[in-house]
Amino acid sequence: MVQANNGDAVKVHYTGRLLDGSIFDSSEGRDPLAFTMGKGMMIPGFEAGVLGMKIGEKKSVQIAPEDAYGATDETRLFPVNKSELPPDMPLEVGMPLTADAGDGRPFQVVIKEVHPEYVVLDANHALAGKDLVFEIELVEINGNQSKSGLIY
Repeated sequence: MVQANNGDAVKVHYTGRLLDGSIFDSSEGRDPLAFTMGKGMMIPGFEAGVLGMKIGEKKSVQIAPEDAYGATDETRLFPVNKSELPPDMPLEVGMPLTADAGDGRPFQVVIKEVHPEYVVLDANHALAGKDLVFEIELVEINGNQSKSGLIY
């Protein structure tokens, strides 16, 4: 039976959970997730979990932060004076904001701490530093894809 290998276009159904069991993402009720193995389209631990699976196979994969979104990077935490934010903005821990990279490009941050004069913003990925558990079902393999997209 055919197994998923690097270069194969695959489709999977999945549910992603944190170690406490809470779901952070799922393909339930949607089309399966499609990606090409070995192209870096997915986090390394997810691809490693799919590698070698057969169509119809289901498995659970636990992924450490270093094979997912990395460890929390303390250099991506930065204080901002409240005077730089709109005065009527309610500031709550966990609140998402869009910041300016200084060159006009927006990026997402989350309020990590609220202090009397400033807030600490976190620009890490929301899943950085977390162990992830994926329930994966391989539903389709479309052979090895060449650069032109042709199957050979």
